[in-house]
Amino acid sequence: MTTTNDLAELSPLGKSSAYRSDYAPELLFPIPRQGKRDELELRGTLPFFGLDIWNAYELSWLNQRGKPHVAVAKVSAPADSPNIIESKSFKLYLNSFNQTKLDSPQALLALLKQDLSNGFGAPVQVELTLQEDFGKLKMGEFDGVLLDRLDLDITDYTPSPQLLKAALDEAPVEEKLVSHLLKSNCLVTGQPDWGSVQIEYAGPQIDQESLLRYLIGFREHNEFHEQCVERIFVDILRQCKPQKLSVYARYTRRGGLDINPWRSNFSTGHMPGNLRNARQ
Repeated sequence: MTTTNDLAELSPLGKSSAYRSDYAPELLFPIPRQGKRDELELRGTLPFFGLDIWNAYELSWLNQRGKPHVAVAKVSAPADSPNIIESKSFKLYLNSFNQTKLDSPQALLALLKQDLSNGFGAPVQVELTLQEDFGKLKMGEFDGVLLDRLDLDITDYTPSPQLLKAALDEAPVEEKLVSHLLKSNCLVTGQPDWGSVQIEYAGPQIDQESLLRYLIGFREHNEFHEQCVERIFVDILRQCKPQKLSVYARYTRRGGLDINPWRSNFSTGHMPGNLRNARQ
């Protein structure tokens, strides 16, 4: 199992880095998902499916005449892939295209799909938005009941699943709950990660005060984005016992990348939207 000490030693996180400007897929640093899932006692069949949606805003390359081009990339990695990609290594990899000559955007797309699928250990989807289509990119916010309106006294800033409460003896409900107060810290460097989260469920009504206290409890917690979302999903599923549950977090970008994990145990017939919110 890869430990936090291993990550600090082996990954580029928290270290000075020489920024390569020639194509270098070896810069990608995969991290097995299973180590953190073992902490949640997730073995065998997962209680969710989902995606990690990455948006890369600092993507550039050269055409064969040496002229730079820019694009925005969306990468969708399945939650059941063996690995995540450490985000700084992802940035370094993308920067390795800066002085790389390519025949076309399609050539770039093919390399991204190949290298990132190898890194995640499963096929990923990659979409490019070219400069002429930037105006088509939209912004939006999560819909749902805003938990942040609640006026609470908070004293605990570590995630405590025992805080979560639901009306287990009452009629089930369906609702979406939203908070913009999700904040955790990088597992290796301790740098803050800021996010918004939408929780959609059907089942016993979740006590909103207890849920907000629980979410704020991540404020001093050290885990990667994907791991935090899976912890939230598992804790709500076990403590509140919804029949349907999805957890979707939109994190603010760092180094030109944002990571947006989505985990669900029910299908709505479509994948989650990728609207950039105000803080992204």
